[in-house]
Amino acid sequence: MSIVSADESVEDRAGIAEAVRVFEECRRRLFGVAYRMLGSVADAEDVLQDVWIRWQSTDRSGIREPIAFLTTVTTRLSINALNSAHTRRETYIGPWLPEPVNTEDDPLLGAERGEALQFAILILLEKLTPTERAAYVLREALDYEYERIAEILQTSQASARQLVSRARRHLASEKRVSVPEPDQRRLLEAFLAAAQRGEASELEALFAADVGSWTDGNGVKLAARIPVRGAGRVAKFVAAFSSHFWAGKEIGWTQINDQPAVTLSQEGRVTTMLTLTASADGITRLLWVMAPEKLSHVEAA
Repeated sequence: MSIVSADESVEDRAGIAEAVRVFEECRRRLFGVAYRMLGSVADAEDVLQDVWIRWQSTDRSGIREPIAFLTTVTTRLSINALNSAHTRRETYIGPWLPEPVNTEDDPLLGAERGEALQFAILILLEKLTPTERAAYVLREALDYEYERIAEILQTSQASARQLVSRARRHLASEKRVSVPEPDQRRLLEAFLAAAQRGEASELEALFAADVGSWTDGNGVKLAARIPVRGAGRVAKFVAAFSSHFWAGKEIGWTQINDQPAVTLSQEGRVTTMLTLTASADGITRLLWVMAPEKLSHVEAA
């Protein structure tokens, strides 16, 4: 009797080891899906924990494509989590921005393509329904066929096409043609120089007429609780805090969400992440993240 139990124990251990191996091979891609859906590292990790529990308890002997199974579970759980996240954000203090992640080592963040990774796109995706967002991520980031998207979302191929098409239209109606990365960095460098000097006229010259400044601080000190819009107003806003905001801060460059960004650190701890979006007209958005819980995955250069 003891020999049989030992054999079963070995088989069980082998099965668990194989389940771990497969899950770890797929993990980066699964995280990329969940993160693009939720805009939060913590929420994406929670989803992956639930996916692992389901994978561990599933009869895996009949699953021919583990990555397809795991992606399906991840997408469906992310849709559920997104509905809950929107409810939580109703009590968030000030603007909510996606949680920044360093992408220097993994610019595609577990996807076939880098779509739906930059801040500007993630912000626009917030305006889509959860299923539209899922369809867009699966199509544009993972290059999934419509047949597979339909299976994951439990709908028809025609409906899957419509979901992706609606998502593209929503994004196209608001998305501007962005400047190349070197130009984006140049504008960020120029902004930093003018901001630290408090030169409102120099700042205004860098901005598009309808520029906006959003600060995600969730109530932290010095974080603006409402967006500031318009070239003149944003220039005066930034110039007004030049005498104290930058004092004692170490500025470092990094790559956040596949775009240039800077970190402000004090005593070795990142206190602010700043990036921007820009078009041919100049800087269109300043995006500041100051909420401490969103900076744990941001590393100073």
